[in-house]
Amino acid sequence: MSYTSIIKNGIVRDNPTFVLMLGMCPTLATTTSALNGLSMGLATMAVLICTNVVISLLKNVTPDKVRIPVFIVVIAAFVTILQLVIKAFLPDVDKALGLFIPLIVVNCIILGRAEAFAAKNSPAASLFDGIGIGLGFTLALTLLGIVRELLGAGSIFGLTLLPETCNILLFILPPGAFITLGYLIAIVNRMKN
Repeated sequence: MSYTSIIKNGIVRDNPTFVLMLGMCPTLATTTSALNGLSMGLATMAVLICTNVVISLLKNVTPDKVRIPVFIVVIAAFVTILQLVIKAFLPDVDKALGLFIPLIVVNCIILGRAEAFAAKNSPAASLFDGIGIGLGFTLALTLLGIVRELLGAGSIFGLTLLPETCNILLFILPPGAFITLGYLIAIVNRMKN
């Protein structure tokens, strides 16, 4: 399998949000705006890429009995580094995403890819898998954030496009996340068929 097909699979065929339905907590909770969706997607992608490469490098020296705890420790180490970098250099992102950055440790996308792909493949293939799945997750969260922000606040990335009278508050509230995600999944399934 070529590296480009690995990336394409992560974006389209194995998209964690629209196809595999993984990582729903950050997907629904952080996508009140396009910027929040993009930020959460990029943060998760950074952890996913680093974790995949390290787990692939450690796969031959990790005993099966402690495989999952090793995965969690590796993920937690990268999430801690990411959180410190975000706190130091991107305080607005830290304020917007808050608790959801540390919760990347238990994101099933990262642990699932570590188990299903990185523990069985080369570091290079694992790197590209992390890029593909990360891009798929980032695109999905950004798209969800764009739709919710446009319908709920009349803007995209903070740029006002619709008058305030067109805003539908429901879309930036939790039920709006479920409604928007449902419609986007239906559209993606329709396009695939």
